[in-house]
Amino acid sequence: MDPSTPIMLIATPDPVSAHVLGDELRRRYGADYEVVLCADHAHGRAVLEGLRRWNRPVALILGCYGPDDRGGLEFLRRAYGYHPAAKRGVVVTWGDFESAPTVFKAISQGYAEFVIIRPQGVRDEEFHGAITDALDDWHLAQGSGFEAVRLIGEMGDERTHALRDSLSRNHIPVGFHPVGSETAAGTLESLGLHNPELPVLVLQFTASPRVLENPSDLEIAEAIGVTQPPPVDKIFDVVVVGAGPSGLATAVYASSEGFSTMVVEGDAVGGQAGTSSLIRNYPGFSRGVSGAHLAYRSFHQAWTLGADFLFLRKVEGLNVAGDLYEVSISDGSVVRCRTVVVATGADYRRVGIPELEDLVGRGVFYGATVSEAPSMAGKQVCVVGGGNSAGQAVLHLAKYARKVILLVRGPTLSASMSDYLISQLEATRNVVIRCSTTIIGARHQDGFLAAVKVGPPGTALPTTDGEIEASGLFVLIGSVPRTSWLPPSVKRDGAGFLLTGANHDTNDGQLSRQPMALETSLPGIFAIGDVRRGSIKRVATAVGDGATVVSMLHTYLAEHSKPSTHPSPGEETEPVDQRRDVHSR
Repeated sequence: MDPSTPIMLIATPDPVSAHVLGDELRRRYGADYEVVLCADHAHGRAVLEGLRRWNRPVALILGCYGPDDRGGLEFLRRAYGYHPAAKRGVVVTWGDFESAPTVFKAISQGYAEFVIIRPQGVRDEEFHGAITDALDDWHLAQGSGFEAVRLIGEMGDERTHALRDSLSRNHIPVGFHPVGSETAAGTLESLGLHNPELPVLVLQFTASPRVLENPSDLEIAEAIGVTQPPPVDKIFDVVVVGAGPSGLATAVYASSEGFSTMVVEGDAVGGQAGTSSLIRNYPGFSRGVSGAHLAYRSFHQAWTLGADFLFLRKVEGLNVAGDLYEVSISDGSVVRCRTVVVATGADYRRVGIPELEDLVGRGVFYGATVSEAPSMAGKQVCVVGGGNSAGQAVLHLAKYARKVILLVRGPTLSASMSDYLISQLEATRNVVIRCSTTIIGARHQDGFLAAVKVGPPGTALPTTDGEIEASGLFVLIGSVPRTSWLPPSVKRDGAGFLLTGANHDTNDGQLSRQPMALETSLPGIFAIGDVRRGSIKRVATAVGDGATVVSMLHTYLAEHSKPSTHPSPGEETEPVDQRRDVHSR
């Protein structure tokens, strides 16, 4: 067997489970994975240790829990130490409901990522759906496989890091090769490139490879050609600015109800949620779902329903043009529309410490940056933040790093983080939580982060134990709303978040009526998700905003447009394509 072939390992003393699982996995996955069946847990640990020494990739580890195997949960917990990046699943038998509380508690404490029911017969697609989801997440995290785009750049270069992260989050298969590596040198030589301007992107899916040297986002968008600007004479019912959870939900519901919909995204689908390695509390995903997969599925759903998308282009301005709005795009184009939904979300606040800002991309990163986690293997890293995004980042980094230290400014996590995440953090052996701690500086070595300096909140000097060795620092603190492109007539609070509904004054002449709940001070301009004041920073509530705002679009367009064929929510009319044609003329 090829030593690069990923391993799927099962360890259980239960002969029935061993037979069923071994047969199912070998029959379905044997051509692409090496399936290893271990007769007991001690054997499983010994094999995992050997695979670690031989540097074999382990994609999936399965243990069992039930009347005939009470050691599977402990086996899975200890398996984490051998192969932390592997997906771990606990297999139960249908009808063993007495075991459920123990299994659920173990999962909440990080013993395994998911629970599945042992196949009850051949072609058990529910079982295999869980397996393939886990394998898909594993492959996405590894960044291995097909390279649609080859990226060559300097290690630690901020632009190279940003491109790598953006392409990965947009589900564009990208392979990164540091300049000077054998693959990078061979690629540049074959293309006749000598001393190119880095980073270099090679589009390998085109008829003949297309090469871009230090390209702008707009050049990348045009070269890849996934989406194109609309005809200049087209008028959209709604332009959605931002493709995070709230914007994507708006696109799904609006396009499904016949609205001509354009979504503009300057970075990557999913927003901050797209960087989450595993979201466990989103309804309908009992096994959890990565932010990248949730975002991609929502994007694909909206796309198939007829929504138009413009990626890697930023919105730069908003103007009133009679009864319409004009949205200015960074590529120089202008999109005309009847309504606008602002779903731009928020950026993580910069720490503002010069010695840290100088190291961005060279050990210091803003956001979870899932693509960087494998490069932290065997190292000590720090995460700054106290919200769910910070907790998810810690758990993902802990699969690779030797030790992850979470630095929390407040005295406790309970006020800002979900309980299930706190339990997992406390149960993860290579995670340390330090509360009442703030970043005040850094030390570098050869231009890369070597240590962070910390102290209690309000201090400018580190304490005696105030330096922590760290090869990586991931900052997920605060929120800075992305609203600078909006005119002053769209009212904000003191922190820049958009005021909606009853939160703003209607006596300024812009609105002659009571604003709708998600409407801003400018009629027909709505704000949803993290960009609006008072939002709840959870994916499900952002999606709820996106669904809710569509009913308000119905109301607004019925009042301000010519007689509309748009149905009220739930009302059946002519086919969706006919409705879209009427409002796109």
